[in-house]
Amino acid sequence: MSSDTLSRQVGQWAANVTYDQIPEYVREQALLNILDAVGIAFASTHYDFADKSIAAARALGTGEHGAIAMPHKFTVRDQAMINGLLMHGLDFDDTHVAGVIHATVSALPTAIAVATDKQLSGQDLILGYLIGLEVSARVAAAADGGFHAAGFHPTGLVGAFGAATAAAAMLGLDAEGISQAQGIVGSMAGGSLEFLETGAWTKRLHPGWAAFCGITAAELARAEFEGPPAIYEGRFGLFNNHTLPGHVVSPEMIVAGLGSVWELMNVAIKPYAACHFTHACLDMAIELTVENDLKPEDIAHVITIVPAQVVPVVCEPRQAKLIPRSDYDAKFSLPFIIGTAISRRRFTLMDLDDASLADPITLELASKVDYEADPNPTFPKYFHGEVIIETTDGRTLRKREDVNRGAEGRPLSAAEVEQKFRDNMALVANAEVTNRVFNAVMDLAKTANARDFNQALRLS
Repeated sequence: MSSDTLSRQVGQWAANVTYDQIPEYVREQALLNILDAVGIAFASTHYDFADKSIAAARALGTGEHGAIAMPHKFTVRDQAMINGLLMHGLDFDDTHVAGVIHATVSALPTAIAVATDKQLSGQDLILGYLIGLEVSARVAAAADGGFHAAGFHPTGLVGAFGAATAAAAMLGLDAEGISQAQGIVGSMAGGSLEFLETGAWTKRLHPGWAAFCGITAAELARAEFEGPPAIYEGRFGLFNNHTLPGHVVSPEMIVAGLGSVWELMNVAIKPYAACHFTHACLDMAIELTVENDLKPEDIAHVITIVPAQVVPVVCEPRQAKLIPRSDYDAKFSLPFIIGTAISRRRFTLMDLDDASLADPITLELASKVDYEADPNPTFPKYFHGEVIIETTDGRTLRKREDVNRGAEGRPLSAAEVEQKFRDNMALVANAEVTNRVFNAVMDLAKTANARDFNQALRLS
């Protein structure tokens, strides 16, 4: 391995990789992930947080670039920020499992913003997206859960490094310039997990802010602003500053196999609009309920078995998880999610409205849900889970899911991703708009000017 700093090795790769070097199967998967994120962004405009975020961005100024489904125009950085917020706002977006990071929602807004602003091609946009995702996923995985353990949200913290790399490469910087962009963004990146205490909205902002910072850092690097070279492995670099003392990290993972192993293929597209950690248990609860025709009154007790690492996110503090204070809070409450799965035999966006949050049947079931730490974890390779239901007539029903649906080895099919896209679009768009957006994404590699693609992502 080169003796250069990690950021310089990343810069060398990003400066030289081309669209033609990307395997066809990776390109095809990239379009599905882009389609998924765009559909979620449209659906997010149905919710109050989108209106308030857009109002704040407009108060800070206007520009020339439209965000997804928006009639308003923003600066290039605010466009990226709003798009990231919309793509992540429902917590329905894809996850790189090993890194436990939503890498698409910082990389894609960055790529759309820079490609639109500089009138690059659709292939340039796809390449920029893949560069950003590849770097973010690898940096997050190298921490082996260390960022979460220290209270940082990798989607915001690490997403900024992928965004800076992508933006700098798309601006035509050389290896040194791309390295400088990573060094610069290290002083901007952040993302606190404190939102878990109340279900606050700040998590929604993290990937868009990462994109905002990445574009800023890239432009500073282009102007020859100097950043620290050892931003990952240095004495006060990312890993030393943002993981707890004694936590083992593997910085070499950032560049191992770079250019030959594509981390996009380890990104799981979500089947449910909830924290990815809950999906295995959610699937098992629905299956047990349907297979045994269980009614809420049949349930005496439920035990969920989950990796110990996810307990602070979706199981604790217990009392707060039993009665979610908002739809976002509910997405991180395993008891509420299991209660919904049993009472309604599903978990959809419709099950997160105010009436659902106050539903007495669901809340009564949630109060019967306990958890245990899994003695045989494979986390974070998979977000596995097990459900044990004890019924009032004395039966014990049990199911386990070792590989969560959507993960490597169990990916959602192209048809399933398209159906998810169309379901999300149906919240705000008619069939004509939905088909136009679908075709724009699937034909992105043929698009000569990214401004045409951005224009196709309008609502009217």
